[in-house]
Amino acid sequence: MCCRLQSVRQAVAAPFGGMVGMHPARPSAFFGLGQDRPVPSAFNHIPPFVMHPPCHRTSRFCLTSALLGILALLAGCVSGPRAESPGTAGDGHHVVGPEYRIDPDLTDQGKPKGRQFEFRMRLADSRIFRGDDSTLEPQKKAVRTERRIWVYVPAGYRDGTPAPVLVIHDGPGQLNLVRNALDNLTVSTDPARRLPPFIAIAVENGGNDGKNSQRGLEYDTMSDRLARFIHDEVFPAVLNHPDIRAAYPRLHITANPWGRAVMGCSSGGAAAMSMGWFRPDLFRRLVAYSGTFVDQQDDDAPEEARFPLGAWEYHSSMKLIEAGERKPLRIFTHVSENDLRARDAEETYHNWVMAGHRTAAALTAKGYSHRYVFSKATGHCDKRVFEHTLADTLVWLWQGYRD
Repeated sequence: MCCRLQSVRQAVAAPFGGMVGMHPARPSAFFGLGQDRPVPSAFNHIPPFVMHPPCHRTSRFCLTSALLGILALLAGCVSGPRAESPGTAGDGHHVVGPEYRIDPDLTDQGKPKGRQFEFRMRLADSRIFRGDDSTLEPQKKAVRTERRIWVYVPAGYRDGTPAPVLVIHDGPGQLNLVRNALDNLTVSTDPARRLPPFIAIAVENGGNDGKNSQRGLEYDTMSDRLARFIHDEVFPAVLNHPDIRAAYPRLHITANPWGRAVMGCSSGGAAAMSMGWFRPDLFRRLVAYSGTFVDQQDDDAPEEARFPLGAWEYHSSMKLIEAGERKPLRIFTHVSENDLRARDAEETYHNWVMAGHRTAAALTAKGYSHRYVFSKATGHCDKRVFEHTLADTLVWLWQGYRD
């Protein structure tokens, strides 16, 4: 768990009776953390004499106290998020099908229920996705004026504790299945099949699909833009919603990136990958069903200069996974036997099955914490695959989590 920046400010400024050295728009810049980076968890354990150093003697003592406080805080910066120890159970490549059934853990078993909320966010109020990008063609592909947000807080969540979170793209998406999994598996007596009481936040896309659409802009663009939108705009909207605040007045989302997961299907799966790839300081547990690891980025997007083949670059051409440093990520990927354009030649850069296999091979070769599922006799984002595998996916995804 990470403390609030206000405590950091107090530790530094208390000897001088006010705030010192802090940029008003970028408070974390004082410590070189970057505007969006969470303050390390070690800040929670600063002794009282550091958090409130005494200043009733000489100014030299005050200065010494302040310096000690700064050194203690900077020591916390080195530690960063807690190390993960998920083990290797469930890793590797798996084949399911051709027969499918719904996992009982994804059904309503009468366990205690949490609370669900729904509200809307206007695109015009966003600083990141306003619905007016130059790449859009709203006459052909309509852009929503507002997006719906669904929030499920499981019965096992205790108000005031740092909440792990799962973001679901294309909301409501698989929220119904996730909700049942939370109800059943947060109270599981089997420690090997138990989920932490994470909050599920399903976010509706901005509208339509493919190149030159708002959904395509949000999900298929190779950048940190979507990660920033979720972190900087959706999370605060959830925490500040009056109905949610009334029910959970001390609700807060963990700042530990290992406590933040993202899942999606198709372009939503590629979006989950990109959120972690470009911002592993914010999101580290990723789920991509039928991932669109193909060239579907807008042809006139500024990101084309760096990644001309869009998400195809993860596994082929630039081979970002193979060529880059291994990132602190835990990744689930999947592809169906009859996924989109399964017979397309490589030069189309649009064969989902080829892209799925190559992404999995690259992640495995690089030594990522990775689970890959290939489903027989199924199609793109097939409902049967979710019903058959999602409970196992979530259990694997959250292995080793602690806050």
